[in-house]
Amino acid sequence: MEDLVDLLDKLGMPGARTYIQSGNATVRLTRQQSVNLGRRISEAVEERHGFRPWVLAMRVQELEHAVAVNPFREGIKDPASLHLWFLAQEPANPDFASLEEAKAASERFKLDKKVFYLLAPEGIGRSRLAERVEKSLGVEATSRNWRTVTKVLEMAWQLS
Repeated sequence: MEDLVDLLDKLGMPGARTYIQSGNATVRLTRQQSVNLGRRISEAVEERHGFRPWVLAMRVQELEHAVAVNPFREGIKDPASLHLWFLAQEPANPDFASLEEAKAASERFKLDKKVFYLLAPEGIGRSRLAERVEKSLGVEATSRNWRTVTKVLEMAWQLS
């Protein structure tokens, strides 16, 4: 994560903060700096490390919205059971039948525009549904558990 902070600094984003080894960072940016941010970070990683990851850059308002509309409030008590997939775009033709087929009896899910929520009380590691999310939605995505989402949001607020 120190390398990510250094990389962001070299891209003109000093003061970046990261959260554990999650690949999450918060930075303060101007509107102009935020243009094509994910692509610029991805290219910088490729130049430095020889591989090009998909990078999703989000505004704090998008994260706030995802937290505010969480349809599974009971997951807040057990943050490891609640996972959010942040999507590159709204799915044009999501395959909900495939997700329903893979869903365990205790699991529930909901898609809200560019965020997919999964409540998996038995654990994400045992979830067949979790394995199918990205393919069934047909868009690139990255997932985080509730604890990580709320911690990154706190970090973003501290930048304000």
